[in-house]
Amino acid sequence: MEMKKRIHLELRNRTPSDVKELVLDNCRSHDGELEGLTDEFEELEFLSTINVGLTTVAHLPKLTKLKKLELSDNRISGGLEVLAAKCPNLTHLNLSGNKIKDLSTIEPLKELESLKSLDLFNCEVTNLNEYRDNVFKLLPHLTYLDGYDLCDKEAPDSDAEVYAEGLDGDDDDDDDVDEEDEEVAPVDDDDDEGEEDEDEGNEEEEDDLSGDEKPDSEEDDDDLNDREVDDGEDEDGGNLRLLYCWLIIIVQSFSFFLRSMASSWVPRPYLSY
Repeated sequence: MEMKKRIHLELRNRTPSDVKELVLDNCRSHDGELEGLTDEFEELEFLSTINVGLTTVAHLPKLTKLKKLELSDNRISGGLEVLAAKCPNLTHLNLSGNKIKDLSTIEPLKELESLKSLDLFNCEVTNLNEYRDNVFKLLPHLTYLDGYDLCDKEAPDSDAEVYAEGLDGDDDDDDDVDEEDEEVAPVDDDDDEGEEDEDEGNEEEEDDLSGDEKPDSEEDDDDLNDREVDDGEDEDGGNLRLLYCWLIIIVQSFSFFLRSMASSWVPRPYLSY
């Protein structure tokens, strides 16, 4: 896709002045130059043109608010002096995968006083002796080179997140302003009092219902316990009466047996020899 068409699609019915981020990766540039990008993108803070076939940044428009510029995987070999004039507030610059061979090519970047992070990974210049030390000497304001500082301490993961946090902070400020502009609907005190009275009435009804139900359940439990006690007493009394009847039967039977024996016994006469 051509760069002009890609820019038109990325606008999404917005005006150029409303755009803060613009990603044009993998589209086709015209003769290795930027096209379709104008000074109207005055609020642009992030621009990515990865692998678009650029050979120069000479046609970059003036973007005074641009903070991060992605130019990796192109064919740029020089002409970086225009960045100080076109993007004076640049803080992050990625030139990895380009045709930068010597330190003199990046020397104009010392005019970018706000530049904190520079990437030259996969550029021939990285093969030079004491490459890192010399770049930090050439650009004393630089904090990170190829993702590491002068003491080989890795950059926060990554500088892009720091930039994104800055954008989120701007969005939060806008949201706060919008919330302040919104009108707060007046509160009707009478309605609140009516709702409170209704809630109190409902609570009283619930208390009454719970109070009525509790005695019934207790009475049922008491009746059940009384019936169990009565049943136990009846059962014990019945057992005693049954035992008493058996004792009477046994005593009468034994008396009848004794009387029978007494009536049938005949005394034998005394015999003397």
